[in-house]
Amino acid sequence: MDMTTVGDTGLLDVLQHEVAVFARRAEQTRLGGVGQVRNSMDRAAYLLLNRLDKEGPMGVKALAASMGIDSSTVTRQVAPLVDTGLVKRTSHPEDGRAVVLQLSPRGLARLDEVRTSRRQLMAELTGEWSPEERETFCSLLTRFNHALSARQASQGLPPAETTPAS
Repeated sequence: MDMTTVGDTGLLDVLQHEVAVFARRAEQTRLGGVGQVRNSMDRAAYLLLNRLDKEGPMGVKALAASMGIDSSTVTRQVAPLVDTGLVKRTSHPEDGRAVVLQLSPRGLARLDEVRTSRRQLMAELTGEWSPEERETFCSLLTRFNHALSARQASQGLPPAETTPAS
């Protein structure tokens, strides 16, 4: 159903504007956190490290598929993470020719720092919200992200990552 025919155009105008403002502010701040680790890890690195932490070691193709991006993008984004020691490249246990990406102990420690910082920022930004408001916001934002992902998939695009980042 075309929601603009429902008579909700004013509300939809506000929604699209607020989403655009949110996207700009999120990118400007990277919603990076507070303290010394504020803005110290870009979105791509955070999502890659988080995925490796949640799903364990995997090859470039599997990582790309799980994140809904292409292999060349993963290869490009993971290179600096390998260079800085946050991710290790190892041989696949069953096929020594294949490369497996794995979160290093240093990568896990760094990811934990960033998660803690981001968690503090979320607590600060929603400090005056009730637990129910936080839960509702998370539920609706998750639902919104799933809808975006489903729309991408229906257009033949790989689905965007929708797994909670914790």
